[in-house]
Amino acid sequence: MQNKSIMIQGTGSHVGKSILVCALCRILKEDGFNVAPFKAQNMALNSFVTRDGKEMGRAQVAQAEAAGTEPMVEMNPILLKPTGDCGSQVVVMGKPVGNMTAKEYYQKKGVFVSVIQDAYAELQRQFDIIVIEGAGSPAEINLKDGDIVNMGMAKMASAPVLLVTDIDRGGAFAWIVGTMELLEEDEKERVKGIVFNKFRGDKNILKPGLDMLEGRINKPVVGVVPYLHDLAIDDEDSVSLENYRGNNNGSEKKCLDIVVLKLPRISNFTDFNALAQEDESNLRFVDNADEIGNPDMLIIPGTKNTICDLRFLKERGIFHKITALSKSGTMIVGICGGYQMMGKLINDPYHIESQENSMEGLGLFHITTTFDTTKQTFQVKAKVGVHKPFADIQENIQGYEIHMGRTTFEGASDHVPFARITERAGKPADIPDGCVSSDGNIMGTYIHGIFDNDEFRSRLINYMKQKKGIQSGSENSGKSRKTKDDSYTKLAETVRRNINMNMVYNILQIQSSHKAVPKISLYYTV
Repeated sequence: MQNKSIMIQGTGSHVGKSILVCALCRILKEDGFNVAPFKAQNMALNSFVTRDGKEMGRAQVAQAEAAGTEPMVEMNPILLKPTGDCGSQVVVMGKPVGNMTAKEYYQKKGVFVSVIQDAYAELQRQFDIIVIEGAGSPAEINLKDGDIVNMGMAKMASAPVLLVTDIDRGGAFAWIVGTMELLEEDEKERVKGIVFNKFRGDKNILKPGLDMLEGRINKPVVGVVPYLHDLAIDDEDSVSLENYRGNNNGSEKKCLDIVVLKLPRISNFTDFNALAQEDESNLRFVDNADEIGNPDMLIIPGTKNTICDLRFLKERGIFHKITALSKSGTMIVGICGGYQMMGKLINDPYHIESQENSMEGLGLFHITTTFDTTKQTFQVKAKVGVHKPFADIQENIQGYEIHMGRTTFEGASDHVPFARITERAGKPADIPDGCVSSDGNIMGTYIHGIFDNDEFRSRLINYMKQKKGIQSGSENSGKSRKTKDDSYTKLAETVRRNINMNMVYNILQIQSSHKAVPKISLYYTV
């Protein structure tokens, strides 16, 4: 078939573009199409390393998983990783090209058009349908000149557009009308339908407003998608943490309290999704020392700016809280930048992250980290050491590295490497990683994704339960992989019931032979 595309744009950020793209990717896969996601430019600190060692946005990885295809950097050719309020590390086709201020980036953005075109063309060669995601809003009139991610991308791909809005926030009708009013005439013509997302309540109440809206903007409402709770699907950025209140369903049954520090520049917080799905643990994101309490485990996550976020911990009183908890029996775990903070010293001789030459760390490990100009990005496999709580663990853990720091392990009688990397970028290796105390209570690693490993996570959960005198359950629940794939299926089922897929296929100008494309009402789920 001739390659087709459809683009999801939004009335603003965090209205559900990424999730809707994810849903469409799974629906189209179920309907027999070879489908891929695409986002020309993504600004996010949640990233992933592909099999060939390239970095891309985590949201496009989730979308690729939903589509049943291998994530590839062509799905997200430009990734911006904010380093502060005014600048970002710019990652082009999976490799960093430097840090730029917003002004510097926009001055050079035209250079990236050919990169985007080449990446998109490669996807066209490999896939039947490409589901494109926009960024923010197409109505940001100060950014429209030289746009490469919203209507500029739609024109480049000759893609029809569905405009999605978040009705849960309020003002959705005005948001849609205002967005349409600020579009050029050819851009308005490109919009083929409207999707309301995150609806709660009786859809019949919406009917008069939907009828009036369709008459006002002369565009059909393609669907009204309900508010979806507890989806185990990776979020694009830390905006989603603003309303995160922990996994409190059935909290009386949860015997473990796990705290993740909500650093200002937190990255890859999707590392902890599998922990959040555990029945016996409550996961909390905290940025205030008084809210930490006395958890069973405290996690210092990855960060795009280790030195600035270490300063944040000191200013908030969290720094001393961590050291106190480490002495009182709370398990302390550091991932990537969090692991770097656990050492004695962090050096930044090239001022990669800040103007600081160095900063003292927590001193939980006898290690020193020095930032280099070259980023390490690898998929890895590793063997966890024979220390508590992982003695006799059978499976190698799998994950990935994304860091610019080089950490030297000075050695100590009570501290040993956390793991040995046995495979890096598909090649055999024998490299020590991280650090762990002899009692297993304090550990740090450069490996992202360790909690997605079922046996590892199960041993960790059982170890904390044993410390509290609680009987352990199954050694290996196999929960994370099943939960994630089930979530893609659940998402697709819900979206399929609540948008008019016949209309979507008409917009794509193709027919589906899938028997489960129902005739639906826009106002209630069938």
